Amino acid sequence: MTPLIEVDGISKYFGQVIALKDISMSVDAGEVLCLLGDNGAGKSTLIKTLSGVHQHDEGRMLVEGEEVKFNSPRDALDRGIATVFQDLAMIPLMGISRNFFLGREPTKGVGPFKRYDAAHADRVTREEMRGMGIDIRDPSQPVGTLSGGERQSVAIARAVHFGAKVLILDEPTSALGVKQAAVVLRYIARTREQGIGVIFITHNVHHAFPVADRFTILRRGQSYGNFSKDEVTREEVASMMAGGEDMETLSAELAEFERTDAEEAGSAAGTPEPPEGRDPAGNTQEEERS
Repeated sequence: MTPLIEVDGISKYFGQVIALKDISMSVDAGEVLCLLGDNGAGKSTLIKTLSGVHQHDEGRMLVEGEEVKFNSPRDALDRGIATVFQDLAMIPLMGISRNFFLGREPTKGVGPFKRYDAAHADRVTREEMRGMGIDIRDPSQPVGTLSGGERQSVAIARAVHFGAKVLILDEPTSALGVKQAAVVLRYIARTREQGIGVIFITHNVHHAFPVADRFTILRRGQSYGNFSKDEVTREEVASMMAGGEDMETLSAELAEFERTDAEEAGSAAGTPEPPEGRDPAGNTQEEERS
Protein backbone atom coordinates (compact mmCIF):
# COMPACT_ATOMS: atom_id res chain seq x y z
CA MET A 1 0.00 0.00 0.00
CA THR A 2 1.32 3.43 -0.96
CA PRO A 3 1.27 5.77 2.06
CA LEU A 4 -0.97 8.81 1.84
CA ILE A 5 1.91 10.94 3.02
CA GLU A 6 5.53 10.05 3.64
CA VAL A 7 8.60 12.02 4.69
CA ASP A 8 12.06 10.61 4.10
CA GLY A 9 14.98 12.17 5.96
CA ILE A 10 13.64 15.73 5.96
CA SER A 11 15.45 18.50 7.82
CA LYS A 12 14.55 22.12 8.51
CA TYR A 13 16.92 24.90 9.52
CA PHE A 14 16.30 28.44 10.71
CA GLY A 15 19.69 30.04 10.24
CA GLN A 16 22.05 28.18 12.56
CA VAL A 17 19.17 26.58 14.47
CA ILE A 18 18.43 22.95 13.60
CA ALA A 19 14.66 22.65 14.02
CA LEU A 20 14.37 19.19 12.42
CA LYS A 21 17.08 16.71 11.49
CA ASP A 22 16.61 13.58 9.38
CA ILE A 23 12.94 12.85 10.18
CA SER A 24 11.24 9.89 8.47
CA MET A 25 7.66 8.68 8.91
CA SER A 26 4.56 7.75 6.92
CA VAL A 27 0.78 7.60 7.27
CA ASP A 28 -1.51 5.08 5.55
CA ALA A 29 -5.23 5.36 4.85
CA GLY A 30 -7.37 4.47 7.85
CA GLU A 31 -4.47 4.82 10.27
CA VAL A 32 -3.73 7.06 13.25
CA LEU A 33 -0.09 8.07 13.62
CA CYS A 34 0.64 9.77 16.93
CA LEU A 35 3.44 12.30 16.78
CA LEU A 36 4.76 12.52 20.32
CA GLY A 37 7.28 14.77 21.95
CA ASP A 38 7.79 17.19 24.81
CA ASN A 39 7.65 20.96 24.36
CA GLY A 40 10.40 22.07 21.99
CA ALA A 41 10.76 18.63 20.40
CA GLY A 42 9.98 19.93 16.89
CA LYS A 43 6.36 18.81 16.55
CA SER A 44 5.02 22.20 15.44
CA THR A 45 7.80 22.69 12.88
CA LEU A 46 7.13 19.27 11.40
CA ILE A 47 3.39 19.76 11.00
CA LYS A 48 3.92 23.22 9.52
CA THR A 49 6.24 21.60 6.99
CA LEU A 50 3.64 18.94 6.19
CA SER A 51 0.90 21.55 5.85
CA GLY A 52 2.81 23.93 3.57
CA VAL A 53 3.63 26.71 6.05
CA HIS A 54 7.36 25.86 5.88
CA GLN A 55 9.43 24.22 3.17
CA HIS A 56 11.86 21.50 4.15
CA ASP A 57 15.54 22.11 3.41
CA GLU A 58 16.67 18.50 2.99
CA GLY A 59 15.04 15.15 2.31
CA ARG A 60 11.86 14.23 0.43
CA MET A 61 8.14 14.51 1.07
CA LEU A 62 5.79 12.30 -0.92
CA VAL A 63 2.00 12.45 -1.23
CA GLU A 64 0.52 9.19 -2.54
CA GLY A 65 3.93 8.28 -3.93
CA GLU A 66 4.57 11.60 -5.71
CA GLU A 67 7.36 13.85 -4.44
CA VAL A 68 6.08 17.32 -3.56
CA LYS A 69 7.29 20.56 -2.05
CA PHE A 70 4.45 22.83 -1.00
CA ASN A 71 4.69 26.59 -1.50
CA SER A 72 1.69 27.43 0.68
CA PRO A 73 -1.01 25.83 2.85
CA ARG A 74 -3.34 26.05 -0.16
CA ASP A 75 -1.06 23.60 -2.02
CA ALA A 76 -1.40 21.14 0.87
CA LEU A 77 -5.18 21.52 0.96
CA ASP A 78 -5.37 20.91 -2.77
CA ARG A 79 -3.59 17.59 -2.18
CA GLY A 80 -6.00 16.62 0.58
CA ILE A 81 -3.87 17.51 3.62
CA ALA A 82 -5.95 19.44 6.16
CA THR A 83 -4.55 20.77 9.43
CA VAL A 84 -6.60 21.66 12.50
CA PHE A 85 -4.46 23.98 14.62
CA GLN A 86 -5.05 24.65 18.30
CA ASP A 87 -6.89 27.93 17.66
CA LEU A 88 -9.29 26.01 15.30
CA ALA A 89 -9.57 29.04 12.94
CA MET A 90 -13.07 29.81 14.17
CA ILE A 91 -14.96 33.00 15.02
CA PRO A 92 -16.74 32.44 18.36
CA LEU A 93 -19.59 34.92 17.74
CA MET A 94 -20.53 33.42 14.37
CA GLY A 95 -22.88 30.45 14.01
CA ILE A 96 -21.77 26.84 13.74
CA SER A 97 -22.76 26.54 10.08
CA ARG A 98 -21.09 29.85 9.18
CA ASN A 99 -17.87 28.62 10.79
CA PHE A 100 -18.26 25.25 9.08
CA PHE A 101 -18.29 26.90 5.64
CA LEU A 102 -15.98 29.80 6.52
CA GLY A 103 -14.28 30.87 3.29
CA ARG A 104 -16.28 28.35 1.24
CA GLU A 105 -19.80 29.66 1.70
CA PRO A 106 -22.53 28.02 -0.44
CA THR A 107 -24.60 30.44 -2.51
CA LYS A 108 -27.85 30.47 -4.42
CA GLY A 109 -29.13 32.74 -7.15
CA VAL A 110 -27.21 34.20 -10.06
CA GLY A 111 -25.40 37.42 -10.85
CA PRO A 112 -26.23 40.34 -8.56
CA PHE A 113 -28.90 38.19 -6.85
CA LYS A 114 -26.38 35.62 -5.58
CA ARG A 115 -26.54 35.26 -1.82
CA TYR A 116 -25.52 32.98 1.01
CA ASP A 117 -27.59 29.77 1.10
CA ALA A 118 -28.22 29.48 4.84
CA ALA A 119 -30.67 26.58 4.55
CA HIS A 120 -28.17 24.43 2.63
CA ALA A 121 -25.35 25.31 5.02
CA ASP A 122 -27.45 24.45 8.08
CA ARG A 123 -28.59 21.15 6.59
CA VAL A 124 -25.08 20.00 5.61
CA THR A 125 -23.62 21.09 8.95
CA ARG A 126 -26.30 19.17 10.88
CA GLU A 127 -25.72 16.02 8.76
CA GLU A 128 -21.93 16.15 9.10
CA MET A 129 -22.09 16.74 12.84
CA ARG A 130 -24.55 13.88 13.22
CA GLY A 131 -22.03 11.68 11.42
CA MET A 132 -19.54 12.64 14.14
CA GLY A 133 -22.05 11.62 16.81
CA ILE A 134 -23.28 15.11 17.73
CA ASP A 135 -26.89 16.17 17.22
CA ILE A 136 -26.86 19.98 17.20
CA ARG A 137 -30.21 21.65 17.82
CA ASP A 138 -29.54 24.94 16.08
CA PRO A 139 -26.70 25.25 13.51
CA SER A 140 -26.98 29.03 13.74
CA GLN A 141 -26.05 29.16 17.44
CA PRO A 142 -22.68 30.86 18.10
CA VAL A 143 -19.83 28.37 18.00
CA GLY A 144 -18.48 29.99 21.15
CA THR A 145 -21.36 28.43 23.10
CA LEU A 146 -20.03 24.93 22.38
CA SER A 147 -17.69 23.05 24.65
CA GLY A 148 -14.04 22.69 23.71
CA GLY A 149 -14.57 19.11 22.55
CA GLU A 150 -17.55 20.07 20.40
CA ARG A 151 -15.61 22.89 18.75
CA GLN A 152 -12.89 20.38 17.93
CA SER A 153 -15.55 18.14 16.38
CA VAL A 154 -16.75 21.00 14.16
CA ALA A 155 -13.20 21.57 12.92
CA ILE A 156 -12.67 17.86 12.26
CA ALA A 157 -16.03 17.44 10.49
CA ARG A 158 -15.29 20.52 8.37
CA ALA A 159 -11.94 19.11 7.22
CA VAL A 160 -13.46 15.71 6.41
CA HIS A 161 -16.39 17.27 4.50
CA PHE A 162 -14.07 19.24 2.25
CA GLY A 163 -12.18 16.15 1.15
CA ALA A 164 -9.29 15.68 3.53
CA LYS A 165 -7.30 12.51 2.89
CA VAL A 166 -4.84 13.26 5.69
CA LEU A 167 -6.03 15.08 8.80
CA ILE A 168 -3.36 16.69 11.00
CA LEU A 169 -4.55 17.52 14.52
CA ASP A 170 -2.33 19.87 16.52
CA GLU A 171 -2.70 19.00 20.22
CA PRO A 172 -6.53 18.83 20.09
CA THR A 173 -6.84 17.62 23.70
CA SER A 174 -4.27 19.88 25.37
CA ALA A 175 -6.76 22.37 26.86
CA LEU A 176 -9.61 19.92 27.51
CA GLY A 177 -10.84 18.12 30.59
CA VAL A 178 -11.02 14.34 30.85
CA LYS A 179 -14.55 13.96 29.45
CA GLN A 180 -14.04 16.42 26.59
CA ALA A 181 -10.73 14.78 25.67
CA ALA A 182 -12.51 11.42 25.52
CA VAL A 183 -15.05 12.94 23.12
CA VAL A 184 -12.30 14.17 20.78
CA LEU A 185 -10.56 10.78 20.86
CA ARG A 186 -13.84 9.19 19.83
CA TYR A 187 -14.03 11.58 16.84
CA ILE A 188 -10.50 10.62 15.85
CA ALA A 189 -11.48 6.95 15.87
CA ARG A 190 -14.54 7.73 13.74
CA THR A 191 -12.38 9.63 11.26
CA ARG A 192 -10.03 6.66 10.94
CA GLU A 193 -13.00 4.39 10.18
CA GLN A 194 -13.76 6.59 7.15
CA GLY A 195 -10.40 5.64 5.60
CA ILE A 196 -8.70 8.94 6.39
CA GLY A 197 -5.12 9.06 7.62
CA VAL A 198 -4.76 10.96 10.89
CA ILE A 199 -1.62 12.54 12.35
CA PHE A 200 -2.38 13.21 16.00
CA ILE A 201 0.14 15.54 17.65
CA THR A 202 0.28 15.45 21.43
CA HIS A 203 2.58 15.29 24.42
CA ASN A 204 0.07 13.27 26.46
CA VAL A 205 0.79 9.54 26.22
CA HIS A 206 -2.48 8.66 27.95
CA HIS A 207 -4.45 10.41 25.19
CA ALA A 208 -2.34 8.96 22.39
CA PHE A 209 -2.21 5.31 23.36
CA PRO A 210 -5.93 4.39 23.09
CA VAL A 211 -6.33 5.58 19.48
CA ALA A 212 -2.85 5.20 17.97
CA ASP A 213 -1.84 2.56 15.46
CA ARG A 214 1.77 3.76 15.31
CA PHE A 215 3.98 6.25 17.12
CA THR A 216 6.71 8.60 15.98
CA ILE A 217 8.62 10.11 18.88
CA LEU A 218 10.52 13.39 18.50
CA ARG A 219 13.14 14.68 20.88
CA ARG A 220 15.08 17.90 20.34
CA GLY A 221 14.32 17.98 16.64
CA GLN A 222 15.36 14.39 15.98
CA SER A 223 13.40 11.17 15.68
CA TYR A 224 13.64 8.75 18.57
CA GLY A 225 12.08 6.10 16.35
CA ASN A 226 8.88 4.80 14.73
CA PHE A 227 6.96 2.10 16.57
CA SER A 228 3.77 0.15 16.04
CA LYS A 229 1.43 -0.19 18.98
CA ASP A 230 2.27 -3.85 19.58
CA GLU A 231 6.01 -3.05 19.84
CA VAL A 232 5.93 -0.72 22.85
CA THR A 233 4.11 -0.22 26.11
CA ARG A 234 2.66 3.01 27.41
CA GLU A 235 5.46 3.28 29.97
CA GLU A 236 8.16 2.77 27.32
CA VAL A 237 6.65 5.52 25.15
CA ALA A 238 6.57 7.92 28.10
CA SER A 239 10.18 7.10 28.96
CA MET A 240 11.35 7.69 25.38
CA MET A 241 9.50 11.00 25.20
CA ALA A 242 11.19 12.30 28.33
CA GLY A 243 14.52 10.62 27.58
CA GLY A 244 15.17 7.54 29.67
CA GLU A 245 18.60 8.71 30.81
CA ASP A 246 17.26 12.07 31.99
CA MET A 247 14.51 10.37 33.98
CA GLU A 248 17.00 8.01 35.63
CA THR A 249 19.24 10.96 36.56
CA LEU A 250 16.24 12.83 37.96
CA SER A 251 15.17 9.79 40.01
CA ALA A 252 18.69 9.46 41.45
CA GLU A 253 18.75 13.17 42.36
CA LEU A 254 15.36 12.95 44.06
CA ALA A 255 16.49 9.88 46.01
CA GLU A 256 19.60 11.79 47.15
CA PHE A 257 17.45 14.74 48.25
CA GLU A 258 15.22 12.41 50.27
CA ARG A 259 18.24 10.77 51.93
CA THR A 260 19.78 14.17 52.81
CA ASP A 261 16.48 15.45 54.21
CA ALA A 262 16.09 12.29 56.30
CA GLU A 263 19.62 12.70 57.72
CA GLU A 264 19.02 16.35 58.58
CA ALA A 265 15.72 15.49 60.25
CA GLY A 266 17.45 12.73 62.25
CA SER A 267 20.20 15.10 63.39
CA ALA A 268 17.67 17.68 64.49
CA ALA A 269 15.72 15.05 66.41
CA GLY A 270 18.91 13.88 68.22
CA THR A 271 19.90 17.36 69.49
CA PRO A 272 18.49 17.91 73.05
CA GLU A 273 16.59 21.11 73.76
CA PRO A 274 18.33 23.42 76.32
CA PRO A 275 16.65 23.66 79.76
CA GLU A 276 14.16 26.46 80.23
CA GLY A 277 15.91 29.72 81.05
CA ARG A 278 19.27 28.64 79.63
CA ASP A 279 20.86 29.20 76.22
CA PRO A 280 22.25 26.29 74.09
CA ALA A 281 25.59 26.59 75.98
CA GLY A 282 23.80 25.99 79.31
CA ASN A 283 24.26 29.49 80.75
CA THR A 284 21.45 31.21 82.64
CA GLN A 285 20.48 34.80 81.96
CA GLU A 286 22.11 35.89 85.30
CA GLU A 287 25.38 34.19 84.30
CA GLU A 288 25.34 35.97 80.95
CA ARG A 289 24.82 39.36 82.68
CA SER A 290 27.73 38.72 85.08
